[in-house]
Amino acid sequence: MRKFLMMTLLALVALGVNAEEKKENKSNVNKPVFTTIKENKITSIKNQNRSGTCWDYSTLSFLESEILKKTGKTYDLCEAFVANKTYLDRAIQVVRLHGDCQFAQGGSAYDPIYCLKHYGICPEDAMPLPGTLYGDSLNNFNEFFDVMTPYVQAIAKSKTDKLSTQWKVALQGILDAYLGTCPEKFNYQGKSYTPQTFAQSLGIDADDYVSFTSYTHHPFWTSFAVEVQDNWRNPHSWNVPLDDMMRIIDNAVMNGYTIAWGGDVSEDGFTRMGLAYSIDSKKTQSLSGSDMARWLKLTKAEKKNVLDSLGCKVPEITATQKLRQERFDNWELTDDHGMLIYGIAKDQYGKEYYMVKNSWGETGDYKGIWYMTKNFIANNTMDFIVNKNAVPKDIRKKLGI
Repeated sequence: MRKFLMMTLLALVALGVNAEEKKENKSNVNKPVFTTIKENKITSIKNQNRSGTCWDYSTLSFLESEILKKTGKTYDLCEAFVANKTYLDRAIQVVRLHGDCQFAQGGSAYDPIYCLKHYGICPEDAMPLPGTLYGDSLNNFNEFFDVMTPYVQAIAKSKTDKLSTQWKVALQGILDAYLGTCPEKFNYQGKSYTPQTFAQSLGIDADDYVSFTSYTHHPFWTSFAVEVQDNWRNPHSWNVPLDDMMRIIDNAVMNGYTIAWGGDVSEDGFTRMGLAYSIDSKKTQSLSGSDMARWLKLTKAEKKNVLDSLGCKVPEITATQKLRQERFDNWELTDDHGMLIYGIAKDQYGKEYYMVKNSWGETGDYKGIWYMTKNFIANNTMDFIVNKNAVPKDIRKKLGI
């Protein structure tokens, strides 16, 4: 009897394991299996944590990859240096305009390049590590901006007839207290540098970098300042047709370059697990056996289960020039996040993805790397910066760059 009970128990366990395996296999049947087509060298994954500094992290990652490509040397450039210089400049603009513009944590990919050119740069360890000045292990800008923003707004909206010069001194004190003081001199690998001489030693030229976008409210083959609030320095981007915009990205990656990308990651298809699809909701409803009414009633978790079951077979919206413009004009296509495109891969069904370095630490299924379909990038790109030498020759000739 005891032997019979033991055999019965083992059989039940086996059935449970088998059922669990079937359940797992069913849920993972459409999980993408990637084959790398082209992968360019990148530096280590960082974590911006609770700070709106993706523009800083992604662009310095871009510059680090540029240095790595050109010289073979690996650098860890200092985000705090760039943030310190950039937030002071942004505050000065807000005050000049009497508060009639935004003061915020965000920025554009152009800001670190502007900093490199005008102020220089330093390595990460030449300033206090993120968060350490206020007892944290990573950035946390909550208190920092709670202190700084009202101060900047108070100066900008001041009723005085003439501002003193001390408001900048006081603001610099806030910046230095939370980010650290930017060094005038420092030692690196046995040599003494200033931020300017260190920037010059890196072997890259800030004037080599150009920005691209693709919209129809400005003429193609001209440049304009993309109308988003964090583009506060108003740098210009070259406006090219969608197909050419994507051709530039592909050409850059395949020729060993990376891209400092800015765009919209607020869509349902951008997951926290390291994948991004430009989901076609209507086709997805049909495949899931749901009509529109039922689909809208599903909870977020239920919708996620449907999307997870479809995996890399989820239907995608094909990017078009018209759709991009409509979404930009009605505020659907927004400027949410900056990341680094560095490679191309394909899944088991042949769909192609860009390999993208994020700045949220080693999170998700791919430890800080995202696989974003080409459709997603085409639909959700706001603008991007790339080395001008990575641009196809016919486009360079047409633009005169």
